Amino acid sequence: MARRRSKTDSSDFPGLFDIFGDDSAVPSGSSDNCELSGSRDTDSEYSALSELSDDIVAPRERLRYISFGSGSSGNCSYIGTRTCGVLVDAGVDNNYVMEQLAANSIDPATIGGILLTHDHGDHVRYAYALLRRNRHMRLYATPRTLNGILRRHNMSRRVADYHSAVYKEFPFSVGPLTVTPFETSHDGTDNVGFCIEGAGSCIVVATDTGCITDSADFYIRRAAYLMLESNYDADMLRRGSYPEYLKARIVSDRGHLDNAVAAEYLARIHSPRLRHVFLCHLSKDNNTPELAIATIGAALSAREIKYVAGDSAVGSEDVLAITVLPRTKSSALFVLI
Repeated sequence: MARRRSKTDSSDFPGLFDIFGDDSAVPSGSSDNCELSGSRDTDSEYSALSELSDDIVAPRERLRYISFGSGSSGNCSYIGTRTCGVLVDAGVDNNYVMEQLAANSIDPATIGGILLTHDHGDHVRYAYALLRRNRHMRLYATPRTLNGILRRHNMSRRVADYHSAVYKEFPFSVGPLTVTPFETSHDGTDNVGFCIEGAGSCIVVATDTGCITDSADFYIRRAAYLMLESNYDADMLRRGSYPEYLKARIVSDRGHLDNAVAAEYLARIHSPRLRHVFLCHLSKDNNTPELAIATIGAALSAREIKYVAGDSAVGSEDVLAITVLPRTKSSALFVLI
């Protein structure tokens, strides 16, 4: 059940009262950090509207989504409109990310910053390189996440110069986008998912979480589009070659989400609001795209929920689309209705 909103205390917001030492103090950054440049697109889908009026009809902005890689080798994705967007995590080689942005006609100048889910290397490895190449960008992370990066990784402490502190369940703006971090359950220093709203739509990012927290459940139920972890198949993991301590870490409530749990959860909370689910962070050794789709599909079918699966699947109020994100290459660019 989604939790009831009530009076809050400091325990609800890990990192809220963390204190930086002088060497890691960071300047405040503008939350309205997109270059609102470029002309509006006049796609052919809107051309028919001009026949109805002598006035010029501007196309409605829509959110766009693309993943540049999703898995233990590296995670990074883009969410935004034609005028402003964000990167979620920075674990994919910065040269590849820049190439794929160009290939999809996304101007880096319109990207306001990088949202970090937590401080593990496959999510932060190229953060400083991206920021150095795009000095207008901000690094949106909880104070504890930034401290974890500086403590865990061989990364320049100047990454703190780009930091804009965010706090769980405190919304902030990046241009026209409203972003709300929320609690997830993982073994990073601090861990968040993101609810991103803009252009009349809502996408939720919930990855690297051993269970669905009450906070995550609250925001997922608002989503029209959902990026949800489906990391491993329990039988494959149990029979696999991983050492027992690593298996125990993965299956714990602070580890990763398995296919069956993701499937049961999706089937239970499904509503016509949810149009498309992007399954992310699949294990190379303990999962396959086919197995993840089959497990999710069986749970949906058991509740007579219609779905379509594939790289170019399109969802609606009546049919849920499911796409498995590639581990080491870009997905298609999705336009979120």
